[in-house]
Amino acid sequence: MYLPLVVGVDGSEASLRAVDWAADEAALHGVPLRIVHAYLWERYEGTALARELGEPSERVTPADILTAAARHARHHHTDLSVTTEAVAEEPEYVLLREARNASMVIVGTCGRGELTGLLLGSVSLTVATEADCPVVVISGRHDHRAAGGRHGRIVVGAADTPTTAVRFAYEEALRRGAALDAVRAWRCPTHDTVDHPLLTGTPERLYEERAVKHLEAALADAPAGVDLRRHTAEGSARRVLLAASHEADLLIVGRRRPGQFGHRLGRVGHTVLHHAACPVAVVPDTV
Repeated sequence: MYLPLVVGVDGSEASLRAVDWAADEAALHGVPLRIVHAYLWERYEGTALARELGEPSERVTPADILTAAARHARHHHTDLSVTTEAVAEEPEYVLLREARNASMVIVGTCGRGELTGLLLGSVSLTVATEADCPVVVISGRHDHRAAGGRHGRIVVGAADTPTTAVRFAYEEALRRGAALDAVRAWRCPTHDTVDHPLLTGTPERLYEERAVKHLEAALADAPAGVDLRRHTAEGSARRVLLAASHEADLLIVGRRRPGQFGHRLGRVGHTVLHHAACPVAVVPDTV
């Protein structure tokens, strides 16, 4: 049995873009698409869907939102299995519950208002931080298509060892026929010197060589057939990954397993979710 891919919708343009992306992704993986609308008020508060339906916003119902979302999903994938459900509950609680039995959860950035697509909403951040499965946040600045991305390139941030995020990246690259850029950032503290008699070369060169070794270790289980490119770059991981996102169709980062302080997304994950120029997949570590 294939676990469905779940997408959360609220009737906003951002959520409908997420539906388009989710439909592509579900078709690529050959899994059903489940569209969920969670709400606390019956009255729709946005304008985008109201314009599409030709109705005042106060007359748009949860059923209308789901119907429009399903229509978007089937526009490019007429044979896609699509189910819908409306739940009168907090959206983050509903999506976290759905994530327990999903292959992936797709959400948009903040839904309505003048800053749509520029800021990450609390629902998207909560789901990306706590979900049991990979979560993809679709930026409002993207072309909202998973298949046939204009760059033909996926980027993954690599750690010191093989991780669930890197394995997820292999699968996505293979399914899309895209190149995979594995990126490892490195920095040389300004106070480091090479006064030690056993060290040769500049401090920068030593840190770069260490990054190359860590990257090779992280990619040790790369499968055959992946168009894999290895990149090391000087700078903070946040800056390096944000720069790479401008020429990528998907940016993939890992999320640490829960510890004594709960779920851990980290500063890198927070930064790319807020500012990346392409969709971001947050993959919880299971190793």
